Amino acid sequence: MIDLYYWPTPNGHKIPIMLEEAGLAYRVKPVNMLRGEQFRPAFLNISPNNKIPAIVDGDGPGGTAMALFESGAILQYLAEKSGKFMPRDKRRRYTVIQWLTFQTANVGPMFGQCGHFLGYAPRKIQYAIDRYRNETLRLYGVMDKRLAKSEFLADDYSIADMATWPWVHVRWLHKIELDEFPNVRRWYDAIGQRPAVQRGIAVLADQMKIGNPDKQARAALFGKRQLTQGRPAARKPRR
Repeated sequence: MIDLYYWPTPNGHKIPIMLEEAGLAYRVKPVNMLRGEQFRPAFLNISPNNKIPAIVDGDGPGGTAMALFESGAILQYLAEKSGKFMPRDKRRRYTVIQWLTFQTANVGPMFGQCGHFLGYAPRKIQYAIDRYRNETLRLYGVMDKRLAKSEFLADDYSIADMATWPWVHVRWLHKIELDEFPNVRRWYDAIGQRPAVQRGIAVLADQMKIGNPDKQARAALFGKRQLTQGRPAARKPRR
């Protein structure tokens, strides 16, 4: 059984989608990011970066429990565990890895910053809005060109699509219209019709809240926090 530490965000959605697609048994362990539960010591033992998603696979390698954080690593682990959505052929495998990395290194960070400055920042900073929305539009263009040649990002449906689709799903926060990107539209609609994807994004859907955080949620998401673990020891002053 896999324990999924999760909250309904674009990064979070990736993992229940994969678990549903792969037919792996799991149970959800909610981590309410709006109330600071990601900073609890028990969760930090699993996810040192205090981010969801994370998993604990009770039947990990060698039959022992395996904890993992970072969505890209989790998706690759689940693909290898299930033997699905990651080709064994080396050339095709690295095609999947490069588009998965495209999402984790580009789509997530840039779309996230675009959404932050449009939907969360306490004051509108036009430079930041323009900077990140223009980069978001550029990345949509990269995807649209790729999807003009390929049905899915890595040719066949894979973990690269599962990682990227949830970020397009919240495009309203980024003020993106898919009419400008017809190949992304075709891809988005096709994936959205998959029953496993629908089941995956339904997990804790009633708890999903994007944009306009209340005071407590803003403090939990963006407040300054001191490290409670791993803080380097204070140096003694030199004499």
